[in-house]
Amino acid sequence: MKLIMISAMYENGGNTLHRFLDGHENLAVFPFESQLGTGFANDFLSSLVPIRYRWPEFPTGVAAEDAYEMFWDEELKTLLRVPDRSKFRTCGLAMSEANRKAAFVDYCTRHGLSRRSLVAAYFHATFAAWENFGRSGQESHWVGYNPVQVLDADKIFADFSDGHVIHIVRNPWSGYADTKKRPFPLPLHRYAWTWSLCQQLALTSRAKYPGRFHLVMFEELIADPKAVLSRLLGNIGLPMSEQCLFPSFNGAALTEVYPWGTIRSPTSTSNLTMARSLSHQEQRAVSDDANFMIDALGYTGFLERV
Repeated sequence: MKLIMISAMYENGGNTLHRFLDGHENLAVFPFESQLGTGFANDFLSSLVPIRYRWPEFPTGVAAEDAYEMFWDEELKTLLRVPDRSKFRTCGLAMSEANRKAAFVDYCTRHGLSRRSLVAAYFHATFAAWENFGRSGQESHWVGYNPVQVLDADKIFADFSDGHVIHIVRNPWSGYADTKKRPFPLPLHRYAWTWSLCQQLALTSRAKYPGRFHLVMFEELIADPKAVLSRLLGNIGLPMSEQCLFPSFNGAALTEVYPWGTIRSPTSTSNLTMARSLSHQEQRAVSDDANFMIDALGYTGFLERV
């Protein structure tokens, strides 16, 4: 199995793209955010984003059983351990965590304890233990999603030389407007600055890793998913699938992406409405703080579009 990691700034459509890819016959798509971070990635970016969204690091001599517990993996572990507290409690996923952990340890016993092996074990064990996963028998790639995973593109490609990273970009006005729905939203300036940094790194990584780092525009995806996904999948070496024309979970169509993501209805109209829901002062502040990347990514004049 090869690895594909989806990356996105917060509320930029990562969950939406994740759900569009869900039904593809060749993809084993992780059920929720992958949240691979372990808390050991202590570097100059540590104060910028939550540890759950970083590429994992492990202490020397770690045992497989302990490594399993180190993965943050809040969304899936919450469903398995305290399902009544999970926002996904009605999703229908059937899995025994004991079986998942046993599959993880078994994989590590056979393949070693390198960072690559531990990450591979994490994905392998999830699908080995997922009792009602809609297998096609043609799966060739695992698909994970971690917000701002673009920060660790170098590490991902160091571990998975045959892997791919897909970074999806959404205009910063709509992204910030959706972020404001959260109980503890980022301040406007921090959101705009972090959005700009992520997009700069994405453009850098696309140039640095041609054919392996892919950039998708959210606005293009929701306007014409067939064209965008046909091109993306073709660049990865996979055929287009009709099952990718709508968001789904375990192959079943979703009427809205929520609770997987804040974006409920991924349409061009709702996207523009969300951007315009900001006050004029907020719109101007986002424009001022993210102006360079707004221009670089073709978003100049977005708020005035019909």
